[in-house]
Amino acid sequence: MIREFEGKTEREAIDNAVTELNLDREHFDVEIMETTKGSFFRKGTVKIRVYIEDDDEEYDEQHGTERREEAPSSTDPAPQNEFEEKIIQFIETVTRKMGFPGRANIAYREAQKVGFNIDSEYSGILIGKKGKNLDSLQLLANIYAGRIDEGRRVVIDAENYRSRHEDNIIRNAHRTAAQVRRSKRSRLLEPMNPFERRLVHTTLNEMKDIETKSEGDGLYKQVRVIYRGGRQRQY
Repeated sequence: MIREFEGKTEREAIDNAVTELNLDREHFDVEIMETTKGSFFRKGTVKIRVYIEDDDEEYDEQHGTERREEAPSSTDPAPQNEFEEKIIQFIETVTRKMGFPGRANIAYREAQKVGFNIDSEYSGILIGKKGKNLDSLQLLANIYAGRIDEGRRVVIDAENYRSRHEDNIIRNAHRTAAQVRRSKRSRLLEPMNPFERRLVHTTLNEMKDIETKSEGDGLYKQVRVIYRGGRQRQY
Protein backbone atom coordinates (compact mmCIF):
# COMPACT_ATOMS: atom_id res chain seq x y z
CA MET A 1 0.00 0.00 0.00
CA ILE A 2 1.22 3.51 -0.83
CA ARG A 3 0.14 6.69 0.99
CA GLU A 4 1.32 10.30 0.89
CA PHE A 5 1.66 12.71 3.80
CA GLU A 6 2.76 16.30 4.32
CA GLY A 7 4.36 18.28 7.10
CA LYS A 8 6.34 21.43 7.74
CA THR A 9 9.44 19.24 8.05
CA GLU A 10 10.40 15.68 7.13
CA ARG A 11 10.06 14.69 10.78
CA GLU A 12 6.54 16.15 11.03
CA ALA A 13 5.44 14.43 7.82
CA ILE A 14 6.72 11.07 9.12
CA ASP A 15 5.07 11.65 12.51
CA ASN A 16 1.79 12.36 10.71
CA ALA A 17 2.14 9.06 8.87
CA VAL A 18 2.87 7.18 12.10
CA THR A 19 -0.17 8.70 13.79
CA GLU A 20 -2.64 8.16 10.96
CA LEU A 21 -1.46 4.67 10.02
CA ASN A 22 -1.06 3.60 13.64
CA LEU A 23 2.18 1.82 12.73
CA ASP A 24 5.66 1.80 14.22
CA ARG A 25 8.15 3.83 12.16
CA GLU A 26 10.10 0.69 11.28
CA HIS A 27 7.09 -0.84 9.53
CA PHE A 28 7.18 1.35 6.42
CA ASP A 29 9.60 2.92 3.96
CA VAL A 30 9.67 6.63 3.17
CA GLU A 31 10.56 8.57 0.05
CA ILE A 32 10.78 12.37 -0.07
CA MET A 33 8.50 13.42 -2.90
CA GLU A 34 8.65 17.22 -2.77
CA THR A 35 10.16 19.95 -0.63
CA THR A 36 8.73 23.47 -0.80
CA LYS A 37 10.82 26.27 0.63
CA GLY A 38 9.12 28.73 2.92
CA SER A 39 8.84 32.46 2.46
CA PHE A 40 7.93 35.45 4.58
CA PHE A 41 4.22 34.82 3.95
CA ARG A 42 4.23 31.03 3.66
CA LYS A 43 5.79 28.18 5.57
CA GLY A 44 7.67 25.45 3.75
CA THR A 45 6.28 21.93 3.42
CA VAL A 46 7.65 18.45 2.85
CA LYS A 47 5.64 15.78 1.03
CA ILE A 48 6.56 12.13 1.55
CA ARG A 49 5.39 8.88 0.04
CA VAL A 50 5.01 5.96 2.45
CA TYR A 51 5.32 2.35 1.33
CA ILE A 52 3.65 -0.27 3.53
CA GLU A 53 4.33 -3.96 3.03
CA ASP A 54 1.35 -5.78 1.54
CA ASP A 55 -0.39 -8.58 3.41
CA ASP A 56 0.97 -11.15 0.94
CA GLU A 57 4.54 -10.31 1.91
CA GLU A 58 6.13 -11.58 5.09
CA TYR A 59 9.63 -11.88 6.42
CA ASP A 60 11.65 -15.03 6.79
CA GLU A 61 12.84 -14.47 10.35
CA GLN A 62 15.61 -17.02 10.02
CA HIS A 63 17.27 -15.34 7.07
CA GLY A 64 15.94 -11.80 7.43
CA THR A 65 14.72 -11.60 3.84
CA GLU A 66 11.29 -11.10 2.37
CA ARG A 67 9.37 -14.27 1.51
CA ARG A 68 6.55 -13.95 -1.01
CA GLU A 69 4.33 -16.93 -1.61
CA GLU A 70 1.31 -15.59 -3.46
CA ALA A 71 3.06 -13.55 -6.12
CA PRO A 72 5.74 -15.59 -7.92
CA SER A 73 8.27 -13.58 -9.88
CA SER A 74 8.31 -13.48 -13.66
CA THR A 75 11.68 -13.62 -15.41
CA ASP A 76 10.69 -12.41 -18.90
CA PRO A 77 13.09 -9.45 -19.41
CA ALA A 78 10.98 -7.82 -22.14
CA PRO A 79 8.39 -5.15 -21.16
CA GLN A 80 4.81 -6.46 -21.27
CA ASN A 81 2.83 -3.26 -20.85
CA GLU A 82 2.99 0.51 -21.19
CA PHE A 83 4.05 1.03 -17.58
CA GLU A 84 7.13 -1.17 -17.97
CA GLU A 85 8.00 0.39 -21.33
CA LYS A 86 7.86 3.91 -19.88
CA ILE A 87 9.96 3.01 -16.84
CA ILE A 88 12.60 1.37 -19.03
CA GLN A 89 12.65 4.42 -21.27
CA PHE A 90 12.94 6.67 -18.21
CA ILE A 91 15.86 4.70 -16.74
CA GLU A 92 17.75 4.60 -20.02
CA THR A 93 17.15 8.30 -20.65
CA VAL A 94 18.35 9.35 -17.18
CA THR A 95 21.48 7.16 -17.29
CA ARG A 96 22.30 8.43 -20.76
CA LYS A 97 21.97 12.05 -19.67
CA MET A 98 24.16 11.25 -16.67
CA GLY A 99 26.86 10.24 -19.13
CA PHE A 100 26.77 6.57 -18.07
CA PRO A 101 24.34 4.89 -20.48
CA GLY A 102 22.93 1.43 -19.87
CA ARG A 103 20.20 -0.91 -21.03
CA ALA A 104 17.32 -1.65 -18.68
CA ASN A 105 15.27 -4.84 -18.59
CA ILE A 106 12.76 -6.57 -16.33
CA ALA A 107 14.34 -8.52 -13.46
CA TYR A 108 11.08 -9.72 -11.85
CA ARG A 109 7.41 -8.93 -11.48
CA GLU A 110 5.44 -9.16 -8.25
CA ALA A 111 2.18 -7.82 -6.92
CA GLN A 112 2.37 -4.01 -7.17
CA LYS A 113 6.15 -4.14 -7.64
CA VAL A 114 8.41 -4.45 -10.68
CA GLY A 115 12.16 -4.99 -10.52
CA PHE A 116 14.43 -3.56 -13.21
CA ASN A 117 18.06 -4.39 -13.90
CA ILE A 118 20.56 -2.06 -15.56
CA ASP A 119 23.20 -3.61 -17.82
CA SER A 120 26.00 -1.09 -18.29
CA GLU A 121 29.78 -0.90 -18.51
CA TYR A 122 29.43 1.89 -15.94
CA SER A 123 27.58 -0.25 -13.38
CA GLY A 124 30.04 0.61 -10.61
CA ILE A 125 29.39 4.33 -11.06
CA LEU A 126 25.62 3.86 -11.36
CA ILE A 127 25.63 1.87 -8.12
CA GLY A 128 27.82 4.42 -6.33
CA LYS A 129 29.28 4.27 -2.84
CA LYS A 130 27.10 2.00 -0.69
CA GLY A 131 24.47 2.04 -3.43
CA LYS A 132 23.67 5.73 -2.99
CA ASN A 133 23.54 6.47 -6.74
CA LEU A 134 21.33 3.44 -7.33
CA ASP A 135 19.02 4.55 -4.51
CA SER A 136 18.78 8.05 -6.00
CA LEU A 137 17.96 6.64 -9.43
CA GLN A 138 15.33 4.39 -7.87
CA LEU A 139 13.81 7.35 -6.02
CA LEU A 140 13.49 9.33 -9.26
CA ALA A 141 12.00 6.30 -11.02
CA ASN A 142 9.41 5.84 -8.26
CA ILE A 143 8.41 9.50 -8.43
CA TYR A 144 7.91 9.09 -12.17
CA ALA A 145 6.13 5.75 -11.69
CA GLY A 146 3.72 7.37 -9.25
CA ARG A 147 2.53 9.68 -12.01
CA ILE A 148 1.78 6.70 -14.25
CA ASP A 149 0.36 4.24 -11.71
CA GLU A 150 0.27 5.16 -8.00
CA GLY A 151 -0.22 1.53 -7.02
CA ARG A 152 3.08 0.25 -8.39
CA ARG A 153 6.55 0.44 -6.92
CA VAL A 154 9.83 0.22 -8.82
CA VAL A 155 13.03 -1.49 -7.66
CA ILE A 156 16.23 -0.87 -9.62
CA ASP A 157 19.34 -3.02 -9.43
CA ALA A 158 22.65 -3.48 -11.24
CA GLU A 159 25.03 -6.44 -11.13
CA ASN A 160 22.86 -8.05 -8.43
CA TYR A 161 24.08 -5.37 -6.01
CA ARG A 162 20.97 -5.28 -3.81
CA SER A 163 20.97 -9.01 -3.15
CA ARG A 164 24.68 -8.98 -2.34
CA HIS A 165 24.22 -5.91 -0.15
CA GLU A 166 21.39 -7.54 1.82
CA ASP A 167 23.55 -10.63 2.39
CA ASN A 168 26.32 -8.38 3.71
CA ILE A 169 23.92 -6.61 6.08
CA ILE A 170 22.69 -9.95 7.45
CA ARG A 171 26.24 -11.26 7.94
CA ASN A 172 27.29 -8.03 9.64
CA ALA A 173 24.23 -8.14 11.90
CA HIS A 174 25.12 -11.66 13.06
CA ARG A 175 28.78 -10.71 13.51
CA THR A 176 27.87 -7.62 15.54
CA ALA A 177 25.44 -9.62 17.70
CA ALA A 178 28.23 -12.09 18.49
CA GLN A 179 30.56 -9.22 19.47
CA VAL A 180 27.87 -7.70 21.70
CA ARG A 181 27.23 -11.06 23.33
CA ARG A 182 30.94 -11.46 24.14
CA SER A 183 31.59 -7.92 25.33
CA LYS A 184 28.19 -7.32 26.96
CA ARG A 185 28.38 -3.84 25.38
CA SER A 186 25.98 -2.39 22.82
CA ARG A 187 27.21 -1.41 19.37
CA LEU A 188 25.94 1.04 16.80
CA LEU A 189 25.78 -0.01 13.16
CA GLU A 190 26.37 2.47 10.36
CA PRO A 191 23.46 4.68 9.19
CA MET A 192 20.95 2.75 7.10
CA ASN A 193 17.73 3.39 5.24
CA PRO A 194 14.39 1.99 6.56
CA PHE A 195 14.55 -1.25 4.58
CA GLU A 196 18.11 -1.99 5.69
CA ARG A 197 17.25 -1.29 9.33
CA ARG A 198 14.21 -3.55 9.17
CA LEU A 199 16.45 -6.27 7.74
CA VAL A 200 18.69 -6.01 10.80
CA HIS A 201 15.76 -5.97 13.24
CA THR A 202 14.24 -9.04 11.58
CA THR A 203 17.55 -10.90 11.40
CA LEU A 204 18.24 -10.52 15.12
CA ASN A 205 14.65 -10.68 16.31
CA GLU A 206 14.80 -14.33 17.44
CA MET A 207 17.93 -13.91 19.58
CA LYS A 208 16.56 -13.84 23.13
CA ASP A 209 19.63 -12.15 24.61
CA ILE A 210 19.91 -9.51 21.88
CA GLU A 211 17.76 -6.42 21.35
CA THR A 212 17.82 -3.85 18.56
CA LYS A 213 16.52 -0.30 18.34
CA SER A 214 16.89 2.56 15.86
CA GLU A 215 18.49 5.84 16.88
CA GLY A 216 18.80 9.19 15.15
CA ASP A 217 16.67 11.45 12.98
CA GLY A 218 15.92 11.64 9.29
CA LEU A 219 15.72 8.88 6.70
CA TYR A 220 19.09 7.33 7.54
CA LYS A 221 19.28 6.14 11.14
CA GLN A 222 21.56 3.80 13.05
CA VAL A 223 20.60 0.51 14.66
CA ARG A 224 21.94 -0.15 18.14
CA VAL A 225 22.50 -3.81 18.97
CA ILE A 226 22.07 -4.34 22.72
CA TYR A 227 22.86 -7.22 25.07
CA ARG A 228 19.84 -8.20 27.18
CA GLY A 229 21.36 -11.04 29.17
CA GLY A 230 22.71 -8.81 31.92
CA ARG A 231 23.57 -5.25 32.80
CA GLN A 232 24.80 -3.50 29.68
CA ARG A 233 27.40 -0.84 29.22
CA GLN A 234 26.87 1.39 26.23
CA TYR A 235 29.42 3.43 24.36
